[in-house]
Amino acid sequence: MRMGDDSTAGHHRSSGASVHATVSDVQLASVLDTAVDGIIVIDDNAMILMFNKACERMFGYQAAEVVGRNVAMLMPPEEAARHDEYVEAYKTTGQRRIIGNGREVCGRRNDGSHFPVELSVGEAITPAGRQFIGILRDITARVDDERRVNELQADLIRLARISALDEMGLALAHELNQPLTAIMLYLQAAAREFACDQRPGTEHAHAILEKARREAHRAGSIIQRLRQLTEKRAPERRSVDLNAIVEDAVDLTLIGHDRSVRMVRDYREDLPSLIVDQVQIQQVIVNLVRNAFEAVRERPDAEIVVSTAPEERHVLISVSDNGPGIPPERHADLFRAFKTGKQSGMGLGLAISRTIVQSHGGELLVDPGGSGRGARFVVRLPLPGDNEAGSVIAQSGDDGRQLS
Repeated sequence: MRMGDDSTAGHHRSSGASVHATVSDVQLASVLDTAVDGIIVIDDNAMILMFNKACERMFGYQAAEVVGRNVAMLMPPEEAARHDEYVEAYKTTGQRRIIGNGREVCGRRNDGSHFPVELSVGEAITPAGRQFIGILRDITARVDDERRVNELQADLIRLARISALDEMGLALAHELNQPLTAIMLYLQAAAREFACDQRPGTEHAHAILEKARREAHRAGSIIQRLRQLTEKRAPERRSVDLNAIVEDAVDLTLIGHDRSVRMVRDYREDLPSLIVDQVQIQQVIVNLVRNAFEAVRERPDAEIVVSTAPEERHVLISVSDNGPGIPPERHADLFRAFKTGKQSGMGLGLAISRTIVQSHGGELLVDPGGSGRGARFVVRLPLPGDNEAGSVIAQSGDDGRQLS
């Protein structure tokens, strides 16, 4: 009887332990599935034993798809190789390189894309053998934020360097202007001497001196334009000949650029005068023409067209190229500061140009081109007395419209 009782008691104890174990398993499963971080358990052969809900969201796999398979499927090949080396080294030497330490690794999603992961690994000795528990956190947002901060810091450092070079350039232009003026005076004096000399052959020398004088004058004009663009001064609006300031800006932009690019100038001669800040409008033209050079640099038949034309109560300045056009993914950010698709530059040119044109009551319009057409930018400036408030085009953004 006691044996029977003992047997019954043993049965009750066994049932109670089983119920307790079942409840514990349910609680553990609930904890694992509600955890924000991904949790993976593997055995010492790197086979996945457990894969929680957070891991399913992170990697795009269901648990049934990965349990029983090698954890290498969740890593790029190079990460998998290093992981296997670490595990084997630990099993052989007992030296911990991952276990107990957090590290950044790269994960591979179901669609093949890679993403940064912060991984912490722990170890458990179980009746079934050694197991490793990995806690994973997707740090894509953090890495992106760090990258943006680093890029912004680099841009600010470059901006400070440009500011320093700007001041140096202004001082250099001032210093060069004096010797160039002296050179021109000496050349003019020499030309006058040769003009009085009637000996044979002096005509050729006089022509050479005249060419030298014109080149010195051209160099002085370039330096003067650079000084106007770089010197610090308050905005000054006055009546200007638009064609003249556009031509000066184009000539200035051509300095240092590929001369094989065909530059077409199409200026209307009957344009009315505008009241604008000459330097600011030239800055806009320089930015647009520089962008056009960037767009056509790979084309053997590169061409840029700069034109002016009247339009009712406005005057238009157009800069177009025969490049590939602006990619659709850049449309939304085209006029945003620090957004650039170029290899160099800070992404400020179009943002500043938009602000300048808008401050003049005008619009900066764009036809992005594409499908075999290059891009075309149009500066639309109001005539004197027209106080129309300009809007600025930002492709598909809410604050502008697109050229048809």
